[in-house]
Amino acid sequence: MQLVKAALFSASLVRTSTAADDTAFVTAAPHAGSATSDLYPPSGTSVDSVLFPPESEVGFPGPTPTGVQPAAIQTAAAYPYNRGPTNQFPLVAPQPHGQDATSDQFDITKYWGNLSPWYSLSSADYGLPDASPLAPEGCSVTQVHLLYRHGARYPTSGAAPAEFAEKIANATKEGLEVRGDLAFLSDWTYKLGGELLTPFGRSQEFLLGIQHRQLYGHLLNNFTEAGTIPVFRTESQDRMVKTTQNFAAGFFGVPEYLDQVSIEILVETAGVNNSGAPYEVCDNSNVASRGGIGNTMASKFAKNVFNATIERLNSQVSGLNFTTTDILAMLQLCSYETIALGYSAFCGLFSQEDFLNYEYFYDISFYYNNGPGSPVSAAQGKGYLQEFVARFTGEYPGAWSALNQTFDNSSTYFPLNQSIYADATHEVVVLDTLTAFNLTALFNGPPLSVTGNTRENSFVASKLVPFATHFTAQVLECSAYQPTKQIRFLVNDAVVPVSDSYTGCPADPHGLCSFDNVVSVLKDRIDEIDFDYDCFANYTAEEGIDYNGRAPRS
Repeated sequence: MQLVKAALFSASLVRTSTAADDTAFVTAAPHAGSATSDLYPPSGTSVDSVLFPPESEVGFPGPTPTGVQPAAIQTAAAYPYNRGPTNQFPLVAPQPHGQDATSDQFDITKYWGNLSPWYSLSSADYGLPDASPLAPEGCSVTQVHLLYRHGARYPTSGAAPAEFAEKIANATKEGLEVRGDLAFLSDWTYKLGGELLTPFGRSQEFLLGIQHRQLYGHLLNNFTEAGTIPVFRTESQDRMVKTTQNFAAGFFGVPEYLDQVSIEILVETAGVNNSGAPYEVCDNSNVASRGGIGNTMASKFAKNVFNATIERLNSQVSGLNFTTTDILAMLQLCSYETIALGYSAFCGLFSQEDFLNYEYFYDISFYYNNGPGSPVSAAQGKGYLQEFVARFTGEYPGAWSALNQTFDNSSTYFPLNQSIYADATHEVVVLDTLTAFNLTALFNGPPLSVTGNTRENSFVASKLVPFATHFTAQVLECSAYQPTKQIRFLVNDAVVPVSDSYTGCPADPHGLCSFDNVVSVLKDRIDEIDFDYDCFANYTAEEGIDYNGRAPRS
């Protein structure tokens, strides 16, 4: 009760002093920077199914005839792109510092790197201005393979936001004063949990499931004919399990998903093979000078680009000095509080230039940690590459990667005859996989520079690794093509061309290429990725090099 009174009193102080004089310092409340949380449901509570029986016991369901399965991917006149404010509903994201409601609208959520909500990309960004995710005229989708990331979550354990909160709490003990834009810090507490899906994150996956049922529902008819149900895969972390459950709930309905799809949960822990968590069995992934090159390079870029903002914010605080590390932590708090709590006061502290630099910080990090600038990314993505090819060909995958052969050689856990596949993983693994697939159109241009964003490379982290990002392979029958069996790849609704990186694939306005040719190219790619060498050899990797995701050989 005393904490509540103190919070109300200090909040009153902030409103009074800033309203009267924005230059007056406000002393931080004793609880500023402390971690707070709520607990629900209350301990010892549960639903009483006797008092509140389920639908199956109540009866009287009314008429329940079913219609045909939706197949919008080949019947719709237009594609349902996820653009505009709908991709972030019900979040509130303010305009950057220095801009008001009358300024040109700048969507800050598109500049949060891997913390951005996913949105539909344009095929034109990758050289296919006339391509659509819809099946081209004369084509029908016969199989879909989906690899997708979990939805929005709380920060990972020990991340920068919690460290920043501890810094505020420590400064409060010594006497912290704030004013102006920072006045809210006088009463701010750390309200974020750890690693779990947020409500918004759950909604992302639920809607992603609905989207794919609307687009590809007709493919379920193949399961009906075979008398079986699909197997969807995920990892054992709580957010991964909940991601797949929410996706399945959107795809099949509630409670139908409970008995209409088998959810396979693969253990994610150190030393256990899992294509969805390859870094657990790839030693060089955790070596700073190899798998962590991106972290070093991103820090070099960030060292001086926020100086003006640091100076502005330091003029509004007494009792501590903000550093580049603090600025990045506050930018992350802007992202995390928004996706967890719906709004963050931290967002209004930063200018448009700050958000552009924040995005490029992530661009560098991911390009060199899990993209073509990494010496281990292709090796880490090799597991999913092998599994996709196995499903394409109906042949179980070989070894020499992070995949788990115990499960991948089983028709129960790794069926080869599904028309719909859906695997949930982490953003780093999605990017590893795109690199392993050698989809160079996504990284077209010179390697990213730590001296500044020249915008000469097509890679942008918020486009490829946002929350709920997804990589799709469509297998199609196209009567106007020879051979008629074709395949193409999409990332967040953008069709990705392969003609420049896949031998034997001619330029095609729809991104299509012969299925057999693509399988042959991918088999060659599997053979050229040396998992053992890239993950365990003692080599020297340099910063600023496009390695095509593979370790250098001296």
